[in-house]
Amino acid sequence: QVQLVESGGGLVQAGGSLRLSCAASGRTFSSYAMGWFRQAPGKEREFVAAISKYGGSTYYADSVKDRFTISRDDAKNTVYVQMNSLKPEDTAVYYCAARRYYSASYHANEYDYWGQGTQVTVSS
Repeated sequence: QVQLVESGGGLVQAGGSLRLSCAASGRTFSSYAMGWFRQAPGKEREFVAAISKYGGSTYYADSVKDRFTISRDDAKNTVYVQMNSLKPEDTAVYYCAARRYYSASYHANEYDYWGQGTQVTVSS
């Protein structure tokens, strides 16, 4: 069992930056691939970024590539997403998720554990 708690959301102007953190409980964090997803009002949850177990591979949605960077610190049981050059269309609730496999996935239904989400609002 893994419990995930996101933090770092907030209100930022377009062009600004935020770093989201996701802290995981348990001693097996390094065993999980991790992902970030987001959901805007009236829209389906969508993939943002993911990182494999041990951090060897990273994956990004086209909409955030070259602006967002996912990373993990297994010593701190934490995964991060650094979000730069934010746009109003990045406004959403951001969720982190854990998957009990080496490789990450683009698909939300392939993740086993989810956090409660953190709100990111980008003003124009």
